[in-house]
Amino acid sequence: MHDMGTRKRALALVAQGRSLNSVSKETGVSRSAIRSWQSRIEPLPRMQRTPCSRCGPAAASPSNTAAYSYLLGLYLGDGCISPGVRAGYFLRIACANAWPGLIEACAAAIEAINPSMKSNRVQAVGYTSVVGYSHHWPCLFPQHGPGKKHERSIALEPWQQEIVDAYPWEFIRGLIHSDGCRMTNWTEKVIGGEHKRYEYPRYFFTNKSSDIIRLFTDTLDTLGVDWKQPNSRNISIARRASVSLMDTHVGPKY
Repeated sequence: MHDMGTRKRALALVAQGRSLNSVSKETGVSRSAIRSWQSRIEPLPRMQRTPCSRCGPAAASPSNTAAYSYLLGLYLGDGCISPGVRAGYFLRIACANAWPGLIEACAAAIEAINPSMKSNRVQAVGYTSVVGYSHHWPCLFPQHGPGKKHERSIALEPWQQEIVDAYPWEFIRGLIHSDGCRMTNWTEKVIGGEHKRYEYPRYFFTNKSSDIIRLFTDTLDTLGVDWKQPNSRNISIARRASVSLMDTHVGPKY
């Protein structure tokens, strides 16, 4: 157990722009401990394990399945799970500071799914990590594993697919909020010898994982949303009817 002075000194060094590795070598504190202090500097109280719906012989889906579908999309896009203290785990979702509404929605989803019903926020340059601590994140997100998501196979468990089937728009919204955007494209046409500029909205989704791309497009297919794939990493939604559907159920980040 490190005292508060050690914790504050380590975080002060990190705040100066030092790497976790160099601060760890100077202070003798592990990188994982320093990383956890960025989420919460106070020592965690001795706590009982909070029951998890997925643990035990009668495994069940989380009670708030709509929030889970949204959080699953966020996690697959810009989330990660890393070891924490006392055999627990940190779920981190990176949210750009330009979208405060997204940060609030992400925190609400983590609190709805985290068995402890808690979340924290860690400020960084240009973004905020919304963080939840639990022993049960690998139970709730079995896609967790070593390495980057695009370097390993990503597939939904049957119980996860049932949730996505029941709340497909929440899943799509989470993916768009993490790795997508709504933007305005423009083009020029010559009509009667005169150049005219036309603007039209479009949604984009970008991810390096072909498996996550497939989960996104398969769900769009069930919703009747037309899409195109200009390259291996990008999905474009530009047809007027499909953009209208996306505007109704997803909308731009805020």
